[in-house]
Amino acid sequence: MALHLGRLSAGSCWRAARGCCGELRAWSPRCAAGRICRPPGTAGAGRCRGLGHSATEGGGPRLGTGLTAALAGLAGLAAAAFGHVERAGMVPKSSGARSRSPGRSEEEDALARRCSCFMAMPVTDLRELRRRPGDMKTKMELLILETQAQVCQALAQVDGGARFSVDRWERKEGGGGISCVLQDGHVFEKAGVSISVVHGNLSEEAAKQMRSRGKILKTKDGDKHWWFGGGCDLTPTYLNQEDAVHFHRTLKEACDQHGPDLYPKFKKWCDDYFFIAHRGERRGIGGIFFDDLDSPSKEEVFRFVQSCAQAVVPSYIPLVQKHCDDSFTPQEKLWQQLRRGRYVEFNLLYDRGTKFGLFTPGSRIESILMSLPLTARWEYMHSPPENSKEAEILEVLRHPRDWVH
Repeated sequence: MALHLGRLSAGSCWRAARGCCGELRAWSPRCAAGRICRPPGTAGAGRCRGLGHSATEGGGPRLGTGLTAALAGLAGLAAAAFGHVERAGMVPKSSGARSRSPGRSEEEDALARRCSCFMAMPVTDLRELRRRPGDMKTKMELLILETQAQVCQALAQVDGGARFSVDRWERKEGGGGISCVLQDGHVFEKAGVSISVVHGNLSEEAAKQMRSRGKILKTKDGDKHWWFGGGCDLTPTYLNQEDAVHFHRTLKEACDQHGPDLYPKFKKWCDDYFFIAHRGERRGIGGIFFDDLDSPSKEEVFRFVQSCAQAVVPSYIPLVQKHCDDSFTPQEKLWQQLRRGRYVEFNLLYDRGTKFGLFTPGSRIESILMSLPLTARWEYMHSPPENSKEAEILEVLRHPRDWVH
């Protein structure tokens, strides 16, 4: 599922908060921040510790669904510099986030308690966050940190084995981020959830990426611009009708809280955006996608983004729980590897966030490329047999369906 939650940019200067909950799949894992499952060790049908599997006709096992998610805040980009890696699931108590200092107000103490549930302390200093509690930059940063923690905790609970490593990094040009990665778990081959909050000067190359979609930005002393963007798509290896309906229905329910026209509009936008033009197919079975939202108001769009963030776990985790013990064959694993290759092609050739991040000064390449799978495969002129399960999913990728009506 690819979910971008919001952006804010200011002419030559910009601040951004971004999160990405990468691709999760059942033995078709990926990582935009995540790949799910661990690889099979032997030939023959084996147990898949991942997600998205269901029995095929005739009782043969088959691989199921995967999901990519990216939560993007105030200006969609991933940046970097350096950081340290620690094994953790929460902010350590020694950080002081839980203790109340003498003279601290109730509001300050509430912020500290909220931050103590994050994977790491906010990128922005707490004193600055306390000075501007109602500012959209503060609200967006806290939202993506809170969502990151919720997603990480849900994935770790389902996996039941590996823990997330927490990499908190700083960017010398301004800001930083928190990258959380789980690898070689009981269920997930790889899962990751990354956020960044950055500010500084836009490079000319990064500004060109934004102008290509109609943004009028200057590289120096420009006016302030704000907008929100996001997207969320499911990328299964094989088609499971029930899973597709559940995923889309959950997103539709989140959108419908803010207007009946949003889901149809953003569903079509998603089908159009996640299109691999040179292949003539989508990378997945869709979801929602939106960008450059700056109306009706900042607060109203933010509330919509909140609803989208809250839909991540319920849209995806039930699919993992449903399929994490399904088995699969070597043929199904091979098909998964080929589908991963398509995902790589989209991310490196077309994805706006990847391209923008790579052109951003001080970009943190490891975080930007978290979306790529541990392994993938390309075969010359590969074509699945007619009327096969592989051909079934290809038909949907070439001709998107309406899953909720």
